[in-house]
Amino acid sequence: MGTEARHLVCPHCGGVNRVPEGKNAADARCGKCGGAVFSGRAIPVSAASFEKHIQRNDIPVVVDFWAEWCGPCKAMAPAYEQVAGQMEPNYRFLKVDTEANPELSSRFRIQAIPTLMLFKSGKVVAQRAGASGGSALKAWIEANS
Repeated sequence: MGTEARHLVCPHCGGVNRVPEGKNAADARCGKCGGAVFSGRAIPVSAASFEKHIQRNDIPVVVDFWAEWCGPCKAMAPAYEQVAGQMEPNYRFLKVDTEANPELSSRFRIQAIPTLMLFKSGKVVAQRAGASGGSALKAWIEANS
């Protein structure tokens, strides 16, 4: 079977799913738990699930490093969710609470929040600090993909 497939991590159970290139990934269900592989929303992650998502997803992963007390983070959250709904299934959107995951904040030297990072094949390819609206966020993602 020479069919190419993308590996996509389930947001519910962390199972890695093979989705054939010709299949609409937006409709994919996890082979392990049966949940939708994409929900049109950003996924809150822990340090362990973060690692799996950036290493095992064959699509670019956009990460929002934020905190509950951060005003700009709260202001940007609706735009981030909207862009997630528009750009899935070609991108995976994650949210990392810097207060709950200080090891990730330290690892990526987060000094200001919100900070956005774009990962491809487990590596940071773009980074920016500060809140932005939906159209600016989408343009930044597309320009760095």
